[in-house]
Amino acid sequence: MKTPASLQIDNFLPYMRDVIRCEQSLRELNLMWRMIESSAKMNCPTEARTILPTMAATRAGFNRLEEELVTSLVREKVATVLAKIGAKAQYVIDIVVRNLYERTADVGFLATDRELCEFVAGATDNVEAIRYRLRAYRNKYTVYDEIMLLDTKGNVLVQIDEESPVEGSVDPLLAQTLGATGYVQTFRATDLRPSKKQALIYSQRMLDPQTGAVVGVLCLCFNFEEEMAGIFRSLREEEDRFNMLLLDGDNRVIASADRSWIDVGTIVPVNRAGSSHLMVYGGREYLVRTFSAAGYQGYMGPPGWQGQVMIPVEVAFSGAASNALDDLDPDSAEGLLTHARSFCPPLFEIMTAADTIRRVVWNGQVMTAGQRGELQKLKTILEQIGETGNRSNELFSQSIRDLYQTVIGSSLDDVEFVSHLLVDLLDRNLYERSDDCRWWALTPELRMRLAEEAMDLESVQQVTDILDYINRLYTVYTRIFVYDRHGVIVASSRDGEGASIVGTTLDAATLASVKALRGEQNYHVTPFVPTALYDGAPTYVYHAAIRDADNDTAIVGGIGIVFDATVEFAAMLKSGLAGKDAAHAFYVDRQGRIISSTDPRRPVGSTLEMDPAMLKLPNGSGTSRIVEDDDHYAVIGVTASSGYREFKVADGYADDVLAVVFTYFGQVREVAARNRQDTLVDAGAGGREFATFYLDGSLFAIAAEHAQQALPAQRISRVSMGGRPERVGIISLEHQGEEKRFAWVYDLGHLMRGKPTPLDAASQVMIVSHGGQIIGLLVEDLHGVPEFDAGQIIPTPLANGEGGMLITQVIKANGGDLLIQAINIDYLFAVLNDPEAPNEPLLPDAAAVFDMRLAA
Repeated sequence: MKTPASLQIDNFLPYMRDVIRCEQSLRELNLMWRMIESSAKMNCPTEARTILPTMAATRAGFNRLEEELVTSLVREKVATVLAKIGAKAQYVIDIVVRNLYERTADVGFLATDRELCEFVAGATDNVEAIRYRLRAYRNKYTVYDEIMLLDTKGNVLVQIDEESPVEGSVDPLLAQTLGATGYVQTFRATDLRPSKKQALIYSQRMLDPQTGAVVGVLCLCFNFEEEMAGIFRSLREEEDRFNMLLLDGDNRVIASADRSWIDVGTIVPVNRAGSSHLMVYGGREYLVRTFSAAGYQGYMGPPGWQGQVMIPVEVAFSGAASNALDDLDPDSAEGLLTHARSFCPPLFEIMTAADTIRRVVWNGQVMTAGQRGELQKLKTILEQIGETGNRSNELFSQSIRDLYQTVIGSSLDDVEFVSHLLVDLLDRNLYERSDDCRWWALTPELRMRLAEEAMDLESVQQVTDILDYINRLYTVYTRIFVYDRHGVIVASSRDGEGASIVGTTLDAATLASVKALRGEQNYHVTPFVPTALYDGAPTYVYHAAIRDADNDTAIVGGIGIVFDATVEFAAMLKSGLAGKDAAHAFYVDRQGRIISSTDPRRPVGSTLEMDPAMLKLPNGSGTSRIVEDDDHYAVIGVTASSGYREFKVADGYADDVLAVVFTYFGQVREVAARNRQDTLVDAGAGGREFATFYLDGSLFAIAAEHAQQALPAQRISRVSMGGRPERVGIISLEHQGEEKRFAWVYDLGHLMRGKPTPLDAASQVMIVSHGGQIIGLLVEDLHGVPEFDAGQIIPTPLANGEGGMLITQVIKANGGDLLIQAINIDYLFAVLNDPEAPNEPLLPDAAAVFDMRLAA
């Protein structure tokens, strides 16, 4: 078996039991076709000459299908696993980088805090007051487990973790930080955190507020182990059998979801190229995906850090089989399958190969229909062809369905995971906003100036400068403003940009909510509605009360920070959809009102139409399903927010947001489901033979003596000549040893119901003859060439004599449970040959058909 160089099939087959069973069935059927062909050649070579080319074509098709089907099944299963673990590996590194980006802003701002700088410079000496201030910071930014202030010689002046005291440090990061104008990030063992094997520290030098001289260093120690455990926990499901890792630039594990499996400090193989090659670690073979940081707003994270997921190959394919199609309407499943060429080319190729084999078997049956005497010896062989053809059809149908399930199941998993990623990004981002407003409300200068009876111009300018400085560091806000106890805005950053808000007054409800805040840990968020503070667009505005420096119970005003929702939410959604072309994502509230959208046709403020049950998902829960959206087949993934750390969990704030992701496959098509296993015909014996085919999902028949052969509809050549609208083009006929001939092709579905038949991979052209004329009939698919007893063929009550209707007979098959409508060939050709015939549907209306079936 030839396989792509990039995928070694034999390495994976032992772990895919369903594919092994499929391969065995294919080989058995291939052997049966060979035996039938050999039997025909030996027992009746003369009589069999008309069907031997067909059998050779069938065998060749089977050889191709055996190779392609197994390869495609393996390829899709491997691709599904690699996509799943790759998404999680990328998520690990992206979330870490986004989190640490916020730390770079934190250390830059806190290192300029006037009270802290004065203390480090020796202007004040109240250690406990400074420790209290640092702990107040830690109580808001809970991602830190230690904060330290050191002098230029490495002596620790104050720290908040008194259980792990450190007197001083000789770590080189001190000299590096003192010599740098910006932050320094360090991840390794350090004497600053002696109880930890490795620590992630963000440090920045501090300056004397009076002289500008370098006086010391601020160290923010990130709680790395706790944060990584939380990331891994949010990604792990009970049935998962992989391990998630964070690696440094030397491919050494610095965080592991399961340290008993792969411990910190271990060097592991990596797969940045996304190869399907198996990699060996600890004597086991793994599928591996590795991702480097994509960066966030120019920040790339610590140098060389990578996210990685590893799954042992022996358990990679042993999960529960997908049942993605079980709840899908059969017609929708069939319609979605018509887009297989775009969303899964291997599936399309297999369907095409299977259709080719069905067609050559059908042609062989048609070729020998009605012939007796010299071909009587072929009777047994033809019966074997029919029986083996049915078994082949069953195998094709099941194999295609299995591959279809795999592809759709993978898409469902993907959109649900992306929605989980997006809502997690939102919660983590807004967590930082709740921290920022509370900390900035404690800025000494703001507390002092707002406590004044009336702020003079100098005070206003000082406050404005502070707000501008903060806004330059924290670019996710369009403006930061403060207001007095009456709600009058007294200063704002960027107030010269656009309409000024200084002098305007907060609405009474917001001011009352801010005044009702009980302490410095509390905050208020306005609903996501249009606001003049954001130029009339909707956003969240975070508020915290500013309290008198000498009396914490006295509120002297407040601070408001205007989140740049349009830009930031759009960036989050776009990052989640990176690499997905036919996809859209949204943030919505519990009523389906859109908060952010990547689809310009469904803007912010409009309502997203979706199943109301999805809007009621419990917090932290997700789901996915196949839907029709905007006249397209799509998979939808939805996850409801659950908060991050204490944000929306234990801080009293509730505002549920759902992330919704659509991935589109193609336009909805009116295609009736064809289930061959439900339409196996229990026919008679020794009667009349009919060529049967599908139209609108139902079986129709035409007398077999009029059927010549079937050809793929893709071979139709369109023509621009006038004529009947049902005439769709011409097709070249295949007759060995004869000159090439052509026939007009008519859309039988258009003739019968008045609208064109959509073309798909299964569409066929049935060549029929009558009175020396030959035409092609476009049909949905082929079925077989069964025989029916005379008693099974009955006239319809609407026949009204010979030649007056397209359907003048029905065939009662399967004990009367299946009615097959027989085409009146005389009437069909008469209509097509009559230029004056009306261009109206030739089927009776629904009521007439119902009466006809009752009579039958």
